[in-house]
Amino acid sequence: MLLARLPPQAQKEMILSLTPEQTKNFPFDWRGWHARPEQVAPAGDWSKWLILAGRGFGKTRVVCEWVRELVETKKAARIALVAPTAADVRDVMVEGPSGLLSCCPDWNRPVYEPSRRKLTWPNGAVAITYSADEPERLRGPQHDAAACDELAAWRYPEAYDMLMFGLRLGEHPRCAIATTPRPVKLVKELVTTAKTNGDVVVTRGSTYENSANLAPTFFKDIVSKYEGTRLGRQELLAELLTDVVGALWQREQIDKLRIKKEQCPPLSRIVVAIDPAAKSEEGSDETGIIVAGIGRDDRHGYLLDDLSGKYQPLGWARKAVWAYEHYKADRIIAEVNNGGEMVEATLRTVNKTVPYKAVTATRGKVIRAEPIAALDEQGKIHHVGSFPQLEDQLCEFTLDFDRAEAGYSPDRLDARVWAFTELMPASRSFFG
Repeated sequence: MLLARLPPQAQKEMILSLTPEQTKNFPFDWRGWHARPEQVAPAGDWSKWLILAGRGFGKTRVVCEWVRELVETKKAARIALVAPTAADVRDVMVEGPSGLLSCCPDWNRPVYEPSRRKLTWPNGAVAITYSADEPERLRGPQHDAAACDELAAWRYPEAYDMLMFGLRLGEHPRCAIATTPRPVKLVKELVTTAKTNGDVVVTRGSTYENSANLAPTFFKDIVSKYEGTRLGRQELLAELLTDVVGALWQREQIDKLRIKKEQCPPLSRIVVAIDPAAKSEEGSDETGIIVAGIGRDDRHGYLLDDLSGKYQPLGWARKAVWAYEHYKADRIIAEVNNGGEMVEATLRTVNKTVPYKAVTATRGKVIRAEPIAALDEQGKIHHVGSFPQLEDQLCEFTLDFDRAEAGYSPDRLDARVWAFTELMPASRSFFG
């Protein structure tokens, strides 16, 4: 019986009717009381379980409960936990409200050693945490099970390959993969394989299915805002959307030109480009921060990093200066339409001597973006790794892009445009 589907009074009566022993075990009886049918691992001889679901569906809880079950039934003894970043795997999969430390009962709670990236259960089973940002850490270690969170947000797809090479212990090594769908190559390949091969099974679910466990304000403020939009279809309904007809960028082209870090040639110039948000309060736009360079042939550009996000002014300034120093960039470029002299003043607060150039938008986003999109189409711009959120913006940007309808401003895209406009002078002839 699923507790969440009972009326509130029935839930109360049911809990009060439990024996002391049942009451003790109740919070941890995932299959018996809490899991919806689609949140339980499917039957069959599969090797990869792809949970393709919307925000708030309970994806992280699903994979963590699956790991817990493997440990308790002694079906796995050496497990890999992988998320987009080291902070994600720690804060979400281990220490988060749906993480392993929360879902395991006292009698079988693992000991967590953050410095060793290791969880150890009383029966000797071990889980090691990994960041998908560091694929090389997965080269060598062996596992008999793996749990992956937000696969579509992994910057380096080769992290998945390295994980699969090491998934070779035991009689039947398995991997559970939870992600909000984005039409990245890896996710599309898994979905395609599932249609013809029982080795991969897919579970789909929407945000609405877990409404009983989500705050009412979430539905009021977030769901109502994005319901019916393309972003809402992806993030709430978990639809795997294909390329937008008429978009200036196409995923196939980005994938075709994508390279690994070790394939990036020596660069003659590197810049950090900023598209500052006009406001910094809750609900404001992101600040786009892009790091890009150009090869010594002056013909090919390389996107090195996307550090965009929601920041207070001093926050984006510190991030941009960090990028300038870390990547040994030549200068920082910033659009000043919304901030004027305050943009430079904020940067100077962090580093008084950082080389800086202000740029002003005299034409609309589409006109500025077209010449850079043309360079991509000509095969002259390469992404060094994967940048899911930026690539979503690129592949949804059309000539008639409507910010209100989309539900966001393409600030990552704008910063990318400024970066390559600076690095690849030929594109400037398109600008007035």
